[in-house]
Amino acid sequence: MPRRCDRNRKRSKRRTIYCPIHGCYIESMSQKYRLFADQAGQLQQRGVNRRDALMLVAAKTTVSLEGEWLEAFWCQECQQTKWYHVRKRDSHYELSAAPAELWQQATGVIQANGNPSVGEFTRRQARMLNYAGVKDFGFMN
Repeated sequence: MPRRCDRNRKRSKRRTIYCPIHGCYIESMSQKYRLFADQAGQLQQRGVNRRDALMLVAAKTTVSLEGEWLEAFWCQECQQTKWYHVRKRDSHYELSAAPAELWQQATGVIQANGNPSVGEFTRRQARMLNYAGVKDFGFMN
């Protein structure tokens, strides 16, 4: 029969992610928003040669970027939640502030300005909490 300490070693270990400003441990406050590339230049920035990058984008339209995501973390020293671009390299994590253009490469993110295929009238109706929006239809008096 395995000893108790042997059983506990099977638990997943806490990720060692530290605040880039203070160096203290930071707690995750969101899910991971995985990143993808939809242009060859995005793959080239990550070390893929030009020819292979062009072929990948042509064949797959989008390519998942392994080991990269956006995630929010709480820092005890900063007393605030910040969004970071996280890169996992071997056994450590590299954090950098999440630039606005990376949000366009994230999966599962709701666009802040809404779906571009939805009209202003539909967007306004969706935001209404009561039925007063019926006035927008011209046939009601």
